[in-house]
Amino acid sequence: MTALAADWFSLSPDAVVQLQHIGNDRVPVLVVDNAASDLSLLREFAIHQAQFQDDVHSYYPGVRANLPKEYAIAVLSALYGYLQQAYNLPEQLRLQPKDLYYSLITRQPTELSMLQRLPHFDATSPYYFALVHYLAEGEHGGTGFFTHLPTGYQRILPSREAAYLQSAQSYIQQFGQPAAHYPTGADGHYTLYHQIAYKPNRLLLYPGNLLHSALVEPANDISGDPAMGRLTSNIFMLFA
Repeated sequence: MTALAADWFSLSPDAVVQLQHIGNDRVPVLVVDNAASDLSLLREFAIHQAQFQDDVHSYYPGVRANLPKEYAIAVLSALYGYLQQAYNLPEQLRLQPKDLYYSLITRQPTELSMLQRLPHFDATSPYYFALVHYLAEGEHGGTGFFTHLPTGYQRILPSREAAYLQSAQSYIQQFGQPAAHYPTGADGHYTLYHQIAYKPNRLLLYPGNLLHSALVEPANDISGDPAMGRLTSNIFMLFA
């Protein structure tokens, strides 16, 4: 791979950076529209060279492939200052990228495991973050953030994890497993309080302890073809 990091991602001069404060705790979420100057190299690599496989390391309902490291370096370098300012990160913490993926949703609603039917959190650490870059053209489902109604929790902190897991398990034992569909607006167990719509070349970055889910539109989103499906790049990172 001979392309330089700047070839994979450079922040567009037309980029629009906004900070949304969501939920009861007004948690910052970074949203960047027109993020990349050019997505062609990233898309072409996904279509012609990336090796997509079932994700056996998480509950992601689809296939993933390794992102070019040069892209990850470039996008994190471009956004580091915004990230530092938005979350007031302690100076002694160092950025540690954890996972770098292209992602495509491939599972039909009837194929979902129980946990894939629920909103989720990535980690309880306040310094663990998820970056999602919407790469595909066309109309696709965005990203939603949820409240767990029995506890009122919108983010799962270390002090809340045990109570949340126990409460969620008790709810399912009492009312049964959720219906075979992707998380939507409200089902009595969770309710959607904020969503960020899909828009090609929109990038969002948020704390991984927020309860969240892709808002999957089965007719448009479920495809293993990177030229047709809901193609995203996903970078998970920890400051430690």
